Amino acid sequence: MTQLPYAIDAETPLNPAELAVLRAQYEKEGDMVGVQTKFNYAWGLVKSNTRSEQHLGVMLLSEIFRTSPERRRECLYYLALGNYKLGNYGEARKYNDLLLDKEPANLQAANLRTLIDDKVAKEGLVGVAIVSGVAVVAGIVGGVLFRNLGRKR
Repeated sequence: MTQLPYAIDAETPLNPAELAVLRAQYEKEGDMVGVQTKFNYAWGLVKSNTRSEQHLGVMLLSEIFRTSPERRRECLYYLALGNYKLGNYGEARKYNDLLLDKEPANLQAANLRTLIDDKVAKEGLVGVAIVSGVAVVAGIVGGVLFRNLGRKR
């Protein structure tokens, strides 16, 4: 669990009953769903620990972001959070940086930036280790093949 107090949304899902209330309201409004109802449901989905729910939440927030310019600022943090939780760190950083450009003192966004940067650095190191391991194996195999090729002549 994170030690960043303002990034608590990254690890605190709603309980199933709370999410069910938001889902019921969203479904009740049907084709005439209001922007606030859609936002509330998307917010609950993004906070979920279930990947498919997180993905749906990001999709709903993206729709609001595209179609309701007056609501873009409030979508930015949760688009960043949702993309972070889905492992889309480039997208997460993009939305989070847009929010920090508008609100440099936003502690939630600043803490989320730290989480994103830490995850990118950690996964980058894992990627480097994997690539290095593959290179070492390729070098060993290449050396063995080269040595065997030299013996056959």
